[in-house]
Amino acid sequence: MGKNRLAAIDIGTNSIRCIVVEVDQQGRYTILDDEKATVRLGENLAADGSISPAAFARAVDAISRIRKLIDGFKVVEVEAVATSAVRGASNGTELISVLNRELGREIRIISGEEEAELVARSVRHNFDMTGKRYMIIDIGGGSVEIMSAVANHVESCFSLELGAVRMTDRFLKSDPVRDPEIRELKRFIRGELKKVFGDLRPPAQTFIGSGGTITTLANMVMSMRGQSYSTSHGFEIIRSEIVHLLAMLLRKDVKSLRNVPGLNPDRADIIVAGLIVVDEFMKYFGANILLVNERGIREGLIISCMKRLRLLPDAAAQRNWKESVCDFACSCHYDEIHSRHVSKLALSIFDSLAKEFGLKKCDRKLLESSALLHDIGYFISYNSHHKHSHHLIRHADLFGFSPREREMTALVARYHRKSLPKKKHQEFDRLEAKDQQIVSRLGGILRLADGLDRRRCGLVEVVEIKRSGDVFSFKLLGTEDISVEIFGGNAKKDLFEKAFGGVVAFVL
Repeated sequence: MGKNRLAAIDIGTNSIRCIVVEVDQQGRYTILDDEKATVRLGENLAADGSISPAAFARAVDAISRIRKLIDGFKVVEVEAVATSAVRGASNGTELISVLNRELGREIRIISGEEEAELVARSVRHNFDMTGKRYMIIDIGGGSVEIMSAVANHVESCFSLELGAVRMTDRFLKSDPVRDPEIRELKRFIRGELKKVFGDLRPPAQTFIGSGGTITTLANMVMSMRGQSYSTSHGFEIIRSEIVHLLAMLLRKDVKSLRNVPGLNPDRADIIVAGLIVVDEFMKYFGANILLVNERGIREGLIISCMKRLRLLPDAAAQRNWKESVCDFACSCHYDEIHSRHVSKLALSIFDSLAKEFGLKKCDRKLLESSALLHDIGYFISYNSHHKHSHHLIRHADLFGFSPREREMTALVARYHRKSLPKKKHQEFDRLEAKDQQIVSRLGGILRLADGLDRRRCGLVEVVEIKRSGDVFSFKLLGTEDISVEIFGGNAKKDLFEKAFGGVVAFVL
């Protein structure tokens, strides 16, 4: 059977993007290539209503290159769409006619509502929002798609002509931008929102955002925080960070903006308008948190294509973080019996200590995940397998994990053996102090639990933990002689004692 390789092409106002994926028998896909060409179809579109000859030529050149890419990957199906700039331009259909011939496949011009549905499919595939009300926003160069949603149900969706390129061309003509221009842009955005929502604006604490403006925002916030993650997918931004970032960017001209850490120079001239749109939307709905969805329209296209080809079950079960962790562990051929027993021991210890030490439900998730994944580094090599586990988890596509949670899970798994957390460990040193403490405590619990399954036989249970002064007494129950397991526990109790400030003693 041939490989199921699919491609999705999004011809937007600012850029043309193409992803190539390979789908396995379980309906999961792996991204093989992600191509981007900044063609600026929306450049000066507002002035004469047509795509300029230069932008037209850039688009043809980009599609020609993408044709060679997808042919080289032997892609079997392509989903290609054009959005705001093309559907609004007087010569949009002429461009699509030329691009169809260049690509050798049909490109559909889709409505704003279709764009919104594709974005919503991507969100449902990537985020567990059970029982939560939130807003979905996709910021393109020409339009903004916004949806209100509860759990996995979209209540309403709208497409507004408020894209970053369009707003820049219409309102921000100075360099650097002037205060009157900013005030006029904000007033216009609020007016457009009132036309759609009026006074019946649904409350939403959280936004889930996609598009180049959003991912660029995430990269800049990471730089401001001094953080470095392998992806911005799932990254959490609070509104105050957007406000402070905007205040800094508004003082700079485009030349200076190109040197801002995390800001792609190609986006320097439109980022201010894009961030003003984000901020005004969050302010209007009273939202304080923005979650980053790196996937957006192209992933929505891939999911649609998979359903059409019956590569994805019509009624696929709702994804959850634990299944994602277990699937990843299986793909690395983990020792399931040992890992699940270590997880059981670790969670038993955690539950006994949680109230006294203020450990939270979200910390329990990190501990359980790291326990299940702590030995997956064997997949690469036994030697330094804890470091390999750390690397594999850091770069894993785990459903329901923010970059921060994935980094912390990777570090907890890393410290199940060998050295304790140190300043010279860059990933640990970059964490905030409170997160360093959580990693140390969870790592101490995991390390101890791993030691108590020294022979990987599941012989030990922790039935009770009592604390007297600085002594933690662990009452153990064993189905046979567990002296080797007690030896293992004593050998690996060092991080626990350091993190919790006490001495561990085992009693039978």
